[in-house]
Amino acid sequence: MGNLLGGVSVREPTTVEDCDSTWQTDSEPELEEPGPGGGEGPGREPVQPPEPAEPAEPPERAGGRPRAGPALEPDAEAAGAEQGTDSTEAPAKPKRSFYAARDLYKYRHQYPNFKDIRYQNDLSNLRFYKNKIPFKPDGVYIEEVLNKWKGDYEKLEHNHTYIQWLFPLREQGLNFYAKELTTYEIEEFKKTKEAIRRFLLAYKMMLEFFGIKLIDKTGNVARAVNWQERFQHLNESQHNYLRITRILKSLGELGYESFKSPLVKFILHEALVENTIPNIKQSALEYFVYTIRDRRERRKLLRFAQKHYTPSENFIWGPPRKAQPEGSKAQKPPGPPTAAQQGQTSMHKKPKESKNASSAAHGVSKAAEDKKVASKEAAEETDKPRAEPGSEAAQPGEPEQDGAADDSSPRAEQTVTHPEEQKENASPSEKDEAADSQSQDAGSPGDAGAQDAAALP
Repeated sequence: MGNLLGGVSVREPTTVEDCDSTWQTDSEPELEEPGPGGGEGPGREPVQPPEPAEPAEPPERAGGRPRAGPALEPDAEAAGAEQGTDSTEAPAKPKRSFYAARDLYKYRHQYPNFKDIRYQNDLSNLRFYKNKIPFKPDGVYIEEVLNKWKGDYEKLEHNHTYIQWLFPLREQGLNFYAKELTTYEIEEFKKTKEAIRRFLLAYKMMLEFFGIKLIDKTGNVARAVNWQERFQHLNESQHNYLRITRILKSLGELGYESFKSPLVKFILHEALVENTIPNIKQSALEYFVYTIRDRRERRKLLRFAQKHYTPSENFIWGPPRKAQPEGSKAQKPPGPPTAAQQGQTSMHKKPKESKNASSAAHGVSKAAEDKKVASKEAAEETDKPRAEPGSEAAQPGEPEQDGAADDSSPRAEQTVTHPEEQKENASPSEKDEAADSQSQDAGSPGDAGAQDAAALP
């Protein structure tokens, strides 16, 4: 059975970001190492440099028997509730699952803390596919499964012990009778044409169960004849999403890594574009995409999904946003004011101008009235007998005379009572100058009226 290394182990990631290298720079080289298949195409997998070591964890299993303790985590099926129920939650913004990210990180990196301790001549999975032994606990051989179970959707749906034997992994599943793959067994499996032929038949059988068909040797898929009925079932039976995750992982282990992207792209298209299996989109984005070892392929799938995902603001699988330092954000220059803003500005300004103009006009008319009164009084003075020559120091129209007339006039006293008009005590010539100055500042009464009219809505 697979076991943890007894000595120094690779430190496992502790955050989703540590687990996900999908959006590292495109110019960064995609490091690869030969897979269990000896370096041939399907067996090659990109890897990352090992991280600093930390003390190893205690073994989970020993001697081929389950050991009591915490639930086994490497297999996604061990936490089926998480993947199977994501899509039924309230339509809140989704959140990345650390469990899913860590599980798939281990898978993509060849389970860095595990090593093979099984005898190499065990080869239970290979012997099952060679039709030498039946799968346990049911006691059914692979040929019977492929010939008699095919098309029996009730049996394929409700039996939960065959899937671990049809699609073996280097991690423990729910069926403890099923044996974990070893690297040696993987190499032998790929060399055995009989096993590979039956493995592809098992894959086709499960695709048909989901309503999908394999259309060529490169892994491209399409809708099967019975797709409507099977898609409806797939949309409602979410435990099958766990099975799809296992199938994708097993394809990569046994030499068919290239078959993953076409299947995942097809599922994303049906879920996001055609909306035939909408409940699967969360599992597709959180699990299916991340079974693919080549990050460039993952980016292609995620860009496709982001283009069609709704609501777009809830798409959380895209490249991380780069945080900008505070104060470095460029402020957008204010644009030219709109016509409505200009209208509002003029509406606010013009009443004030109109008020000033009205006040100026009132001052001009008041000055003119006072001038008339002063002229009338001066005319009355001329009708009176002339004073002695010595008393003609003050002539009509001179400042002193106008000042005396203002002081003696009752209307002038009323004018003085207004604080703003105390300057009216000046002579008529000074009043004229003041009136002219005010008229120049405020404009004519006609202009003020025009401004008042323009200010009206």
